[in-house]
Amino acid sequence: MKFSGNNVLVTGSSRGIGSEIAKTLAGFGLKVWINYRTGAKEADAVKETIEEAGGKAAVIGFDVSDEQAFIDAIKTIIDSDGELSYLVNNAGITKDKLALRMKTDDFMSVINANLTSCFIGCRESMKVMRKKKFGAVVNISSIIGETGNAGQTNYAASKGGVIAMTKSFAIEAATSGIRYNSVTPGFIATEMTTILSDDIKDSINAKIPMKRMGKAKEVAEATAFLLSDYSSYITGETLKVNGGMNMA
Repeated sequence: MKFSGNNVLVTGSSRGIGSEIAKTLAGFGLKVWINYRTGAKEADAVKETIEEAGGKAAVIGFDVSDEQAFIDAIKTIIDSDGELSYLVNNAGITKDKLALRMKTDDFMSVINANLTSCFIGCRESMKVMRKKKFGAVVNISSIIGETGNAGQTNYAASKGGVIAMTKSFAIEAATSGIRYNSVTPGFIATEMTTILSDDIKDSINAKIPMKRMGKAKEVAEATAFLLSDYSSYITGETLKVNGGMNMA
């Protein structure tokens, strides 16, 4: 794929889907800023993997839900590279519980980590990208933000909000040459799904038309497409990566 920009910040990229996004984008020649909140060793390992493959990477630790920390991190990137071409808002958490038992703190902590942090990243990236009249942002949402799910009222609200918010940013930033899109992964094979029993995995796969969970690499490549020049006339869209589980 072709990229006109030079660097990218990927939040929550020390493990899981985020780390695969980081490695994939580095493979396309971008300098990747690997963000973590608690996984310093894992972030360093991702950086090492990228560099061993001939790519460029840097590690930057901060809590995405901390507004000033996010602002300072972007300033650090600008001071180092002179620009921020791309952003992937991937960091997020879950605190699953049935709605009747969910405390407001449980609800708001997920909203802040998943949605408010994404807003901060989108806003701050617009400030710096519009100076060059170029940039692209991909927000990682979820199929749960489209369909809802029992026990995940907070998560569904946060990820549904990401989809709607992405469209609004796309409208506001279009004349500044900045594109905002979202990706909604379905069930993806990660560290979290490896602990599931075979029966549970079989029941999940039975609901997916392609009869398998997705790979983190497949989410990463979809993300790369939306950042790349190949999608230069695409903004405000939601790309579903779910094996056909939700086609609406």
